[in-house]
Amino acid sequence: MFFCAISGEPPQEPVVSTKSGKVYEKRLIVKYITENGTDPTTGEKLEESDLVDIKASPETAAPRPPTHTSIPALLTLLQNEYDALVLGAYNLEQKYNATRQELSYALYSQDAASRVVARLIRERDAAREALANVQASMGITPSAAAPTEDVEMVDDGAADGGLPANITAQIDETHQALSAARKKRKPAPGYATLTEVKAFVPAHTIPSLHSASPAGVTALAVSQSHPSQFLTGGNDKVVQLYDRSTDKVLASLKGHTKKINHVAFREREGDSTLLLSAGADKIAKVWAHDTTSNEYIPKLTVRSHKGELTGLSVHPTATFFALSSSDKTYSLHDLTTFSQIFRSAPSDEAFTSLAIHPDGTLLGLGTPTSTIQIYDIRTGAIAASLTPPDPSPFTVNTLAFSENGYHLLAPNSLSSVAVWDLRKQKATHTIALGDDCKINRVLYDTSAQFLGVATSQGARIYAHKTWEELLRLEEGGEVSDMTFGEQGKEIWGATGREVRIWGPPAV
Repeated sequence: MFFCAISGEPPQEPVVSTKSGKVYEKRLIVKYITENGTDPTTGEKLEESDLVDIKASPETAAPRPPTHTSIPALLTLLQNEYDALVLGAYNLEQKYNATRQELSYALYSQDAASRVVARLIRERDAAREALANVQASMGITPSAAAPTEDVEMVDDGAADGGLPANITAQIDETHQALSAARKKRKPAPGYATLTEVKAFVPAHTIPSLHSASPAGVTALAVSQSHPSQFLTGGNDKVVQLYDRSTDKVLASLKGHTKKINHVAFREREGDSTLLLSAGADKIAKVWAHDTTSNEYIPKLTVRSHKGELTGLSVHPTATFFALSSSDKTYSLHDLTTFSQIFRSAPSDEAFTSLAIHPDGTLLGLGTPTSTIQIYDIRTGAIAASLTPPDPSPFTVNTLAFSENGYHLLAPNSLSSVAVWDLRKQKATHTIALGDDCKINRVLYDTSAQFLGVATSQGARIYAHKTWEELLRLEEGGEVSDMTFGEQGKEIWGATGREVRIWGPPAV
């Protein structure tokens, strides 16, 4: 073992002087030479080149520090370690006692809250019974009110033979009113023109919507009565209502256990707005705004399907909505009584998408074998079956009826879309999108002037009838869902965790 002639300690990097033969710590002797230029032991002139490195054996153990070389020092070290362990155990015991007290208080509060809720429920039931008795004594028939609590609708295994007469009457009345007005309808004054749409540029981006893991907005809907509000569903199983004008989340709705496939608004004049969602967890939910708490509360949970929900659409009457499922059935649900009014018999194929005709009498359903089934919504009978000529089967994961009522837009292959003429029951035009271009969503605007396609390579807008490509939106990458804004003045698209808005350039 060597010791440095300057420090007296074992050197970490030993060197020996060729002049004096002494061993030094290299950093110390180099510093000494720099300052004095001599050997510290003999006083002779010494340069750094006169130092020779010594290779110490790696098996040589370093000496123990002075504090570990005596029994009193070792006892002191052990005492310190024991004191630290005892102090740590004492701190843990204090935290444990505090946590136990907090848990006891939480359990007591929960028990008290349960008792209060039970008492309120008893009082409510007693009040309802008293009201019913009063109404009976006065000869008044109690009216069927919408439920104030979440209604669970489970699978009862039944399939209805047709819609109730009152629902059929509503559909026929709505059909006559809408079809008569649609024949001569023109775009509303101030509606976006083809030239204006061509000039659309990125106008606004709402970032960081939904959770980052798993990330992604999967469904999008914009309110017609409040154009600044929009609804999104995500891979994080959450439905979110957002106000663009204030940049605030108005509601974050939980209850799904898998990703959200579709979202929608139910808006009707003189009635409260309802929020609807359908997910991969085979569940559909309806939320309504509660004026007391100023929050959206669940009103209906549909669990009547055994497969993933692949389609959701509100009927033009705004009194019921339709669901399609991979379990080969579709169903209709009343938004007034929150009950199921129709369930189709199982089909030969699963249903992969759904759309309701703007007149309200037809229901379009896509399948995984390229076929589109058109049903009469009143009777549940098949009105038409559309099959593209492409021999390679593909999944019709999206479809949309045009507002003029004559055309249907749907995928025609893995990378093209077709415009079907419902009067002739054949595809009158096909739009090729290019190889490796996955189709996520197709839609028409409310004036039937434009059609949009959301793809894995962005979104594209085409002119109806001329089929001219007006706009290609690729800034955010893949667009999972899209919709047209008020008066066609904006285009909304869901890209990743963002919602992007395109519109006219700023003046």
